[in-house]
Amino acid sequence: MIHPVPLKLWQETILPEWTDYNRHMNVAYYTLVFDHAVDAFFSYIGLGREYREATTGSTFAVEHHITYNKEVVEGDDVRCETRLVGFDDKRLHHYHEMYHVADGYLAATCEFLSLHVDLSTRRVAPMPAEKIDALASLLDAHRKLPEINNLGRVIKVPKLRLS
Repeated sequence: MIHPVPLKLWQETILPEWTDYNRHMNVAYYTLVFDHAVDAFFSYIGLGREYREATTGSTFAVEHHITYNKEVVEGDDVRCETRLVGFDDKRLHHYHEMYHVADGYLAATCEFLSLHVDLSTRRVAPMPAEKIDALASLLDAHRKLPEINNLGRVIKVPKLRLS
């Protein structure tokens, strides 16, 4: 299968109720937009709602990290681009960039680690072999993209020098 590089699966408009007293999108709604992009990504790779309804398998987010690059405000259209970064039989590492549609700037990024779960036991479980094969094909396509600078970022305050 030939995959778009990167995946461009999600776009939406910033709603008035998503903004805060600074008149830009509140941090909670960045997570919501990225979650919508994740849902589109999981549908694309065959691990979305239809998979959940047909099997006992699903995915759970276990960790995510957002960077805020430039604000977006009420009425702005944003689109998310998605890349598969890595996976094994139980985990998926994926990365998303949110762009302002009209002006083209990078508004935010989000890195996720998701787990494949068997909902009958609510425990982490291996994905089916056909899902692993599909992910391998996607990862091969996405490895051709430039390196991502935001992966694995750590939050810290630099140590202050005391004179």
